Amino acid sequence: MTRLPHELILGGARSGKSRAAEQRARQWLAADASHRATLVATALAADEEMATRIARHRADRAARLAALETVEAPAALGATLARLAEPGRMLVVDCLTLWATQCLLPPPQARPPLGWAQEQDALLAALRGSVCPVVLVSNEIGLGLMPMAAQARAAVDALGHLHQAVAACCRRVTLMVAGCELRVKEEPWTDP
Repeated sequence: MTRLPHELILGGARSGKSRAAEQRARQWLAADASHRATLVATALAADEEMATRIARHRADRAARLAALETVEAPAALGATLARLAEPGRMLVVDCLTLWATQCLLPPPQARPPLGWAQEQDALLAALRGSVCPVVLVSNEIGLGLMPMAAQARAAVDALGHLHQAVAACCRRVTLMVAGCELRVKEEPWTDP
């Protein structure tokens, strides 16, 4: 079976990650009239500022790419990807950083149904078993200062391990810097 062209897009805050992922979806939709694209949004509106930010992102995306459907999945990301995967559809996950943080350091009102190891395993299984391409966006947070709090350091480590595991499931890994794409990994798109 042909391995699908999953892509992990990493970068810092405001580096152009989400725009690059939207561009992949735009190209997918333009390639065939029967194609569909779905954004799997992982943000949880745990406070008023985040709710406002989510609403702004939703409106901005709709203005830029109206054909991009949106599904909210602040938890159970692997199960959501498995449920949505179908031939002819591209899934865009934005973003792994928020999802991982919500799993590892959940707000009191939003305990994830599974533990971190199970959530991560479900995501990786969904990527390996997907019948459609998946583009995943995440923040590369390991390039800066190490946080002082032990819990935050553990989250940085867990995200780094997640990135490595996800990258192993992807044919392409892209690093975004100041809106510019740097190809980190690009495997041929032929049968392995």
